[in-house]
Amino acid sequence: MRATVIHAPHDIRVEEVPDPAIRLPTDAVVRVLKACICGSDLWAYRGESARQPGQRIGHEFLGVVEETGAGVDGFTVGDLIVAPFVWSDGTCAYCADGLTTSCPEGGFWGSVGSDGGQGEAVRVPHADGTLVKLPAAAASDDRLLTALLALSDVLGTGHHAALGAGVTEGSTVAVVGDGAVGLCGVLAAKRLGAERVIALGRHTARTDIARRFGATDVVAERGEAALAAVRELTRGEGAHSVIEAVGTEQSMRTALDIVRDGGAIGYVGVPHGSASGVDLGVMFDRNIALRGGVAPVRTYIPELLPDVLDGTIDPSPVFDLSIGLDEVPAGYRAMDGRTALKVLITP
Repeated sequence: MRATVIHAPHDIRVEEVPDPAIRLPTDAVVRVLKACICGSDLWAYRGESARQPGQRIGHEFLGVVEETGAGVDGFTVGDLIVAPFVWSDGTCAYCADGLTTSCPEGGFWGSVGSDGGQGEAVRVPHADGTLVKLPAAAASDDRLLTALLALSDVLGTGHHAALGAGVTEGSTVAVVGDGAVGLCGVLAAKRLGAERVIALGRHTARTDIARRFGATDVVAERGEAALAAVRELTRGEGAHSVIEAVGTEQSMRTALDIVRDGGAIGYVGVPHGSASGVDLGVMFDRNIALRGGVAPVRTYIPELLPDVLDGTIDPSPVFDLSIGLDEVPAGYRAMDGRTALKVLITP
């Protein structure tokens, strides 16, 4: 089959690789219908996150079950499924607690020795604990299928950030980051009942999506000017909840600056850089809570899926460029150059 591999920074290739095959009774093989490029993939692309030459890449996909191991009970050949970005066994103590990303038997797509999502097919370990079945009729609805793909990562990650930030009915939320996760954070905050959602972003195409997703205000300024703008919008207090969806020292400092005393920050931006931007003294003095981390999206999919299916929420606008598998290297260049928000791949 063909799959995307990374050889070195800025060296992404689509190559012939061995077809996936059942190795263990709990495995399944899935033919990929849709996949995408994640903002976190760019850290490997830019050389800021180490990868071995020839390692697979990509962790978001949905598709059709092609084969199952003898120990798989919940799926049959032909089932339409979505895969969260981490596989998990569904039976351990962490999975029982909803923290599927800490499953001792779990792993990330594209890790050494595993298939990546940006390819024609994927071997799925622990299929029963990992995959989520979708209605078969969704396969013929391209827009819905694209929206459902967001369940594999960005929608659940935005939801995780909103929960970490303590978003409640009637609250004021600020979102730092105008990437796909930040925009899904806007969508998640609105879904949880936020009355006011302030999106921080400078790119009109992205802030237009934020407004479509429920943002009531947009702050295009940065640094001290952004702080002043948010304070002005919140009677000088700041936001009850802040979603941090970037992962840099500056973005975390901004989050701390604009959160209300006694408020909370939900952070899901993959940390990169030499410092975190977190000042414990400031957090202590102002009673600020900090919660977040890698999102256990497998836990959230059953809750979010019905709202995507009935159109209550539609994350599909975050995919603004569609390509075929052979065009994946160009897709990485587009996202790296910020000419694309999130690239959809149809193998």
